[in-house]
Amino acid sequence: MNAKYQRLIERLKESSRLGGIMGILHWDQEVIMPSGAAESRAKQMGVLAGIMHEKSTDPEIGKLLDCLNTNGSFNSFEACNIREARREYEMETKVPKDLVMDLAEYSSKGHQVWVKARSENKFSDFAPVLAQLVELKKRWAEYVAPELQSYDANIDLYERGTTMADINPVFETLKAELIPLIREIQASDYKPDKSFLSGEYSVEKQEALGRKISKDMGFAFDCGRMDVSVHPFCGGSHPTDVRITTRYRTDNFIESLYAVIHETGHGLYEQGRMKDDRDLPVSEALTMGIHESQSLFWERMIAQSPAFCNRYLPLIAETFPKNFKGIGGKQLYEAVNSSEPSFIRVEADEVTYPMHVILRYEIEKGLFDDSIDINSLPDLWNSKMKEYLGIEPPTDTLGVLQDTHWSGGAFGYFPSYTLGAIYASQFYKTLKKEKPDLESKIESGNLATIREWLNQNIHQKGRLLSVSKLVNQVTGDNLNPIVFLDYIKTKYRKIYKLD
Repeated sequence: MNAKYQRLIERLKESSRLGGIMGILHWDQEVIMPSGAAESRAKQMGVLAGIMHEKSTDPEIGKLLDCLNTNGSFNSFEACNIREARREYEMETKVPKDLVMDLAEYSSKGHQVWVKARSENKFSDFAPVLAQLVELKKRWAEYVAPELQSYDANIDLYERGTTMADINPVFETLKAELIPLIREIQASDYKPDKSFLSGEYSVEKQEALGRKISKDMGFAFDCGRMDVSVHPFCGGSHPTDVRITTRYRTDNFIESLYAVIHETGHGLYEQGRMKDDRDLPVSEALTMGIHESQSLFWERMIAQSPAFCNRYLPLIAETFPKNFKGIGGKQLYEAVNSSEPSFIRVEADEVTYPMHVILRYEIEKGLFDDSIDINSLPDLWNSKMKEYLGIEPPTDTLGVLQDTHWSGGAFGYFPSYTLGAIYASQFYKTLKKEKPDLESKIESGNLATIREWLNQNIHQKGRLLSVSKLVNQVTGDNLNPIVFLDYIKTKYRKIYKLD
């Protein structure tokens, strides 16, 4: 092996392991850290971010990359590591260390301020932090990609190569089709019965049910764990240490169960990464949109299918016999797929969910081009909710304060959710074509077939391909919102008897 390449990958492995430590600190902060440790944790994360920045901007890495740039005798895996290392190095060396530390520390502080403001319904307490984070991310964008609009630079962190010019027409297409569909569904005389989903549900039984289904999907609990957090997420430090969370309500088990399924989809992506080079960039997940496609694929296309409902109804009825006496598979299917505008994004169904994302995307664009004043956000949020979904949040806790993303400076992240939904629908269409007996496999409990297909076609590809090449390789198509809209309209027009 090229000696200089060997030295480079040793540096990359070290950076990956430091990033794993940061991941555990983030997980700890969200799951079990005592609230009194917020200030010290923020400083710890700031220092660690500074150390990581120093190591990733070491001039020796630049010298190695310059040498490797002139040598073309690398296989696709090695070339990917060099390409990703160069991208990271160029990005990191453009940003001053003090800005990196400020972002890390302020993001940690911002999370604690947001948690308190959300619990007390006080957007005014969070507004100054949000303003500071937006300014820090604008400064960051000026250093990293001065040729781009600052919001495009932030989007590129999560969806590399994607800009507002790419997203705008996709989202406009969705708005044009989904807003009328949402109104049609609301006006329909037929409403699925979902009353049996409400009741008294033991948290212990919910946890056992979630773990069982997560395990059936293939999540390896010897290389992962499941906990509780304010906002469900998937984190951890390595494919051998993947940590998923959910949250529980005693009056409804569906939210926690489908959060487990969603986060398990993320977890399977991480645990399914290529077996070799797991501490190197080549094995890492491609983009957040592709990552989200995996969680939504499992949550929406698989777990909300008639076959999945038929398969797991007996287990659900055994777990909660009082509520599910006399309930059939079709009733469960229609209940878990009922569509109704709701205030909370993470509780939204797949018809209304994109509108939650588009709302946030439009607000973020305005924050970054200075066309929106931060103090006007609660009113603007509510007016957009009224326009797109026909409802208006009664509190900021149920509105502008509901998401954790802004408190961590994660601007440009929200589009990934809906891009992921589109990719998921395209992957699902391909899988059904390749495996015509898919539904019978699901109903028989054979979920391994699905996991292995995703693993082979997506998880193990790492960053070897661009998003467009990966999607085209798997589906024979590019990002196509029409496939998503056809899936949604076919499914929900049938459920709500609109044809």
